[in-house]
Amino acid sequence: MSASEFDGLNRYDETVGDPVAPFDPLRLCVFATIAAITCVLGPIALLAFASIAIAGYAKARRAGLLRSRCKIGDTRLVLVYLSVLAVLAAVATPFWVMFWLTRWG
Repeated sequence: MSASEFDGLNRYDETVGDPVAPFDPLRLCVFATIAAITCVLGPIALLAFASIAIAGYAKARRAGLLRSRCKIGDTRLVLVYLSVLAVLAAVATPFWVMFWLTRWG
């Protein structure tokens, strides 16, 4: 065997195309991180995340987004849902703080 028989190996072939990139589970890492923050900070974290989401959806709605990829769909309903979560978190926060103060005090 001569070296000339192997000249075409390990070269890019335009007819084959690029390989498919492997699945990156970054979203799962993000979800786990958010869950960990929520476990530590409880309703305070929920209030923070809901507020950030409300601001994002309100900005997107003003820019013309009427349907979201969220399961709820309509951005008005998404905003109502997020607002309810924020109000519940705001109401629950003092109770959560008092619970931990009585546990540590």
